[in-house]
Amino acid sequence: MKARGWIRRALLAACVSTAGIGLFAQQTQEKQKPFEPYSGQPGKDVVWVPTPQATVDKMLDMAKVGPQDIHYDLGSGDGRTVISAAKRGATAFGIEFNPDMVNLSRKNAAAAGVTGKATFTEADIFKSDFSKATVITLFLLPDLNVKLRPTILDMKPGTRVVSNTFTMGDWEPDETATVEKDCTSWCTALLWIVPAKVAGAWTMPSGTLTLTQNYQMLAGTLGSDKISEGRMRGDQISFTAGGTKYTGKVTGAAMEGTATGTHAGAWKAARAGR
Repeated sequence: MKARGWIRRALLAACVSTAGIGLFAQQTQEKQKPFEPYSGQPGKDVVWVPTPQATVDKMLDMAKVGPQDIHYDLGSGDGRTVISAAKRGATAFGIEFNPDMVNLSRKNAAAAGVTGKATFTEADIFKSDFSKATVITLFLLPDLNVKLRPTILDMKPGTRVVSNTFTMGDWEPDETATVEKDCTSWCTALLWIVPAKVAGAWTMPSGTLTLTQNYQMLAGTLGSDKISEGRMRGDQISFTAGGTKYTGKVTGAAMEGTATGTHAGAWKAARAGR
């Protein structure tokens, strides 16, 4: 009887041990399983939803991304937008909070052969420096875009910003486009061009140019004439006053360009008091 009891205990211990080994093996296998993101995956500020490649291409087309550009994707997910920009020759950076996404992006960049042009950083976009960017891409909710807006508006005039679907609050986009082929959802791209800050008084030979500015839209007066059709596109300015259409470039405290109409010819302006 004692022998039989010992055998039963030994068999039970063996079963428990085997079960433990099996559970350990299963857990190890699960840990070794490659990370695979899924649409709707929770993130720090938003859930992750992949941007369709057709929309990625449209966004980069609108921003005219090329080898001369430094591109930043804020919330870069699986890296597809950064990799696509790098394939166009841009020096591209992705900022992503999820370390698994960062590692996946690096693997995807290596597989695409753009490791030298695509860099991914695990970081918070609201605590990151992307001031050197000439192009920024986003797929964030409107309130997050608005939170980033003051930083973006302080960037170099001419910086191009493209968002998948979502707006920048009351900052109207310069361009909007919809992808109609090979896209069924998240198919709208919106482009903003950071405007030079020109509000205030400027001295011109024909009188004082006084400008008010709401993002890229301008109003004001030139002498006694009211301005119409005033607009900034990066550092490029245009407005009409007194039957004359003025177009030109803003460089710091100076403007210069050409005019057509009543006062046709070259024109210049300087910040008042300088």
